[in-house]
Amino acid sequence: MMEILKNIIFVIVSPRMGWDDVNRSSIPTGRLLSSTFLPLLAVLAVTSFVPMLYDPSLTLEESLRKAIINFFSYFVTFHLTAYLVGSLFPDIVPSRGAADRLDDYIIYNLIYLILLEIANNLLPVEFAPIFFLMFYMPYIAYVGTEFLGVDSERKLRFTLVAGGLMLFMPQVMSKVMNDYWLKH
Repeated sequence: MMEILKNIIFVIVSPRMGWDDVNRSSIPTGRLLSSTFLPLLAVLAVTSFVPMLYDPSLTLEESLRKAIINFFSYFVTFHLTAYLVGSLFPDIVPSRGAADRLDDYIIYNLIYLILLEIANNLLPVEFAPIFFLMFYMPYIAYVGTEFLGVDSERKLRFTLVAGGLMLFMPQVMSKVMNDYWLKH
């Protein structure tokens, strides 16, 4: 667990060194999912209730809706991004090991976004710098293309696709699901 935590911190603080550490570590994707990604999604869901402490007008139903939507949007984003990126760039995932590396790449990038969402949930007001910090994730993703072995001619295109999916899919899904939920 400490190795995973070290990797997360370094991927965020110093992406080049962080991705090198991820490359050297031998953490199975399943362990990364079960010991880090899914528990962080659970923490994200639980922190969706914290704003009820600051804003008495929020109801349990609204907080529960937000918790479910937050969890679901990042969970689905992981799977859809892995599928779409693997389909659009099949030469990057020619083997099961390469697919695991792609999954790790997506997980580490999404962990950064989930941590920002958790911080946002814990604050009593919307904190604009957190919104802008989300746009650091494409840089983390760009540096991580070396971890995947993406050739230099396609790094930018790969980052735009993968980074765009990871950055915007949870936001779009949350908006769509929230609007749907409110109508029904």
